[in-house]
Amino acid sequence: MTILCVDDEELMMEEAVKLCRDIPQIDGAQGFTRPREALDWIKDHPVDIALLDICMPEMDGIELAAEIKRLSPYTAVIFLTGHPEYALRAFEVHAIGYLLKPVDRGRLAAEIAYALEGKRPRQTPHVEARTFGNFDLFVDGEPVRFKRAKCKELLAYLIDRHGGSVTRAEAFAILWEDRLYDRSMQKQFDVIIRSLKNTLEACGAADIFEMNRARMRIRPDRISCDAYRFFDADSAAVNAYRGEYMSNYAWASATEGYMSSRFSR
Repeated sequence: MTILCVDDEELMMEEAVKLCRDIPQIDGAQGFTRPREALDWIKDHPVDIALLDICMPEMDGIELAAEIKRLSPYTAVIFLTGHPEYALRAFEVHAIGYLLKPVDRGRLAAEIAYALEGKRPRQTPHVEARTFGNFDLFVDGEPVRFKRAKCKELLAYLIDRHGGSVTRAEAFAILWEDRLYDRSMQKQFDVIIRSLKNTLEACGAADIFEMNRARMRIRPDRISCDAYRFFDADSAAVNAYRGEYMSNYAWASATEGYMSSRFSR
């Protein structure tokens, strides 16, 4: 694991680097007093954790964290500062830690351990839904191909419901908001549902979809989903969220807005 330390006071930066190098889980620690130099370095070097001062003249730590997240979304950010009043702004950029100077070695080690806990390699889930950005479904790491775009959209909507069941008519109104749910469209929607079930069965993911009489749902316990982890306050998922959720579907904008506001208060 590699850690980046940025503080405009050279002695504080060197002290932070020294403390980090004494932590067994850290393989390397690199320090900078100029944020721009740190950004140039991170472009060519993977960084697991960024330990940042907040009050710096060239670029403050909040701005620096935002730039680091843009370049490396999965880098965990811990702020080390003498200014407690910046805590709210710190968590607006999804920092996972906020420590006050002078550095307490034990607390720094605990914060780094917490950050590393969220970065442990995870076993590839059997069924995984990725909702940050565009929506896609993966089974054993391979993307699922849908014969019809509306099949994929129906699945996306059910995943957005987070296990809540919907009727055919309710789901139809989302997928075809400008169409009448008449006899012809009911038959067409039945084709979409059958196609979705067949696709999931063919790729070994049939058990994520449940249908009883006229209601259908996704079983959240049978699927790994970045959005579900986000709402569980999983630090890796919170840090990975860049303000885009199921961007290929207009109806997802309500959830996107809620996600964007939830951790920026």
